[in-house]
Amino acid sequence: MHRQPPTAAPPDLEVELLAVPKAVPELRRAVRGHLGVACPEVQLCVSELLGNVIRHVGEGTPVRVRVGRAEGAGFRVEVTDPDPRVLPVLLQATGEDESGRGLVLLDAVALRWGVEQGAASKTVWCEVAAEAGDA
Repeated sequence: MHRQPPTAAPPDLEVELLAVPKAVPELRRAVRGHLGVACPEVQLCVSELLGNVIRHVGEGTPVRVRVGRAEGAGFRVEVTDPDPRVLPVLLQATGEDESGRGLVLLDAVALRWGVEQGAASKTVWCEVAAEAGDA
């Protein structure tokens, strides 16, 4: 009897781009195309993390976005930018606030998230569960 080797996960998607608003939907499409599955939580995470760079570090900032399989079942999203001083803060936005919900959304869908600081950069990362049947 011939056994099929286990299906390998696709290699990580790694993209270097400038953090500008038009890059957000392009990145969402690239993530879905790379993963080949419905991945609304992963797409939400890349959108919110890239949006945070645009708003808080500055439009046009060079970033590296990486999406791949997390240990176990699920996906890991990482966004690296060159400013280790501007850290994400989980806010409690009120109904009247027009912003401040991005990390709340990310926190709601992610299994866990955090920040890795380097001397000249930081990486904000999160891990989300794979949808049933996607793992």
